[in-house]
Amino acid sequence: MSLLKDFRNFAFKGNLIDLAVAFVIGGAFSAIITALVNDIIMPAISFVTPSQSYTKWTIAKKIMIGHFIGSVLNFFIVAVALFIIVVLVIGQIRKLTTKAPPPAAPTTKECPFCCSAIPIKAVRCGQCTSDLTVAPAPAA
Repeated sequence: MSLLKDFRNFAFKGNLIDLAVAFVIGGAFSAIITALVNDIIMPAISFVTPSQSYTKWTIAKKIMIGHFIGSVLNFFIVAVALFIIVVLVIGQIRKLTTKAPPPAAPTTKECPFCCSAIPIKAVRCGQCTSDLTVAPAPAA
């Protein structure tokens, strides 16, 4: 019975559910990126490459170097597309939607007699021992 209870605590822990949701969304997002690369970016690159497809390049008729080059190129294009979408676009959206936290309340103040920094609640300066409840005399 304890094993079942331990498994239930593990399986329904918040982190595991978050991971499962991220995995499912990641799979769906992967389909979007793959479609972007295969349907938009790779056809645009085909205008620049030679008429013979580079994926059919071989060495000694058995080593499929073109397929490997295509896979590496596809990986870099997917990585760049993912970078652009996640870092640049979502980062800008996050910047626009998040507000800056309010500035923190000051914790120190300046002693009017000796100009040293002292705690805000202090009634006597720790440096010059002046009484801070009395206003300083105006300078002549």
